[in-house]
This record gives sequence, structure tokens and C-alpha cells, in this order.
Amino acid sequence: MRAILAGLAALAAAQPLSAEVVATTDNGFITRDEAVVEANPKAVWLALISPARWWNDAHTWSADAANLTLTPQAGGCFCEKIPEDPDPDKITLEGSVEHMRVVQAYPEQALRMIGALGPLQSEPVTGVLTISISEVDEGTKIVWEYNVGGSMRFEMPVISKAVDGVMTQQLAGLADSLGRVSGPETDDAPSDDDSSDDGTDGDEEDAVSEDGEEPTGSQSVEEAIDAMAED
Repeated sequence: MRAILAGLAALAAAQPLSAEVVATTDNGFITRDEAVVEANPKAVWLALISPARWWNDAHTWSADAANLTLTPQAGGCFCEKIPEDPDPDKITLEGSVEHMRVVQAYPEQALRMIGALGPLQSEPVTGVLTISISEVDEGTKIVWEYNVGGSMRFEMPVISKAVDGVMTQQLAGLADSLGRVSGPETDDAPSDDDSSDDGTDGDEEDAVSEDGEEPTGSQSVEEAIDAMAED
């Protein structure tokens, strides 16, 4: 769990180049990213429903995307197998994680799933991930929108930026596997320019903190995630 949280913090600091938090409220946010790939819609769909091929290992509970499966039917599970510990001195059983549940599977056009990803899973929030696929002159356009709402123990500008970084990374992995024409990119090192647009519209210091105290505007992604981990 801590490894996933640390990866979330590191990725948020990397300043994704084409990520966007399109809306924030007191108890929710929406992130939106898009990419254009060379592949046709059928190839995009087949790749999309095979997350083990492109999802980042760092954002899994087992540290191996090969353990991911996605059943593209209403009620189907975007799930992860947690293998038994190979240590002979331990007695363990195989586990599993439900990342999201499919509510709409429209082959070659749209996939919609509901679930709270990563550290949001321990919060009483709902997330709706809608992925749309459409033909364009250059190939196929993929639009990736994650709409999250509910009570959570994070400052909204901080967690929305971090989650958008993770969403951008996953779309980038999918796009790269299909032949990226344009779309999201992520840096491997933190940006030197902390003033770049992170989708928060500069309102971090004006927001009221969720515990009713005066806002400080100084909570970092790392501090928020550390606080979450300690809980």
C-alpha cells in the first residue's frame, strides 16, 4: 500500500505534460486526458480490455500488471490477483482486488467502470471512469475521463492533481502500445517549474479545509499521502 501511495506522490510531482483537472468541487473532481493512436477502433478496444499489456506495474497491489484482468461485460470486474507468497516459511493464500466494476461495455466505442482507484479505495468515494473511442483522420482518438466524488481525507487540489497524474500515465501506456500519434506524456523526473498549470486554477489557498479550519495552502502531495498512509 505504501509503495502505491509513494508512487502516486512521485508521479504527481512529475508534472504530466497534457494532463488536465477539468473541474473541482468541495468533495470531488474530474480529470480528463486524451490521445490519438495509429490503431483502428477494434485494435484499441482489444488492447483496452487487456490491461495486463499496458497498465503500469507501480500502480498495482501485486507490483505486477500481469495479474490484472478485465471482463468487458456489465457487472464484469477489473480485478487483480494477489499471488501466494512464495516464502516457504509463510502460509499464505491467493488474494484478489476489485479495482472497478464495468457498467457499460460498448465494443469499439465506450467502456465505463465504477470504482475508487489506488488510495481512494479506502475512502467513501465513488469514481466513474469513462473511456470513449472514436475514429479521426490520424487514426483513433481515446478520451479518458475520471469523475470522483465523496468524502475523502485529502485536500482536493492535491489529490486531484495526483490522481490525474496516474490516469495520464495509464493512458500514455495504452497509447504507446498502440502507436501514439499524440497524447499524454509523463516526465521521469520532477519538474523545476512548480508554477505550471496543474488544473487547480490557483485556488488552493482559497479553499476551505475539510475539517473546517482555516486553509494553509501548504499541504503537499507527499504530506497528504503520508497522512493517508498513517490512517
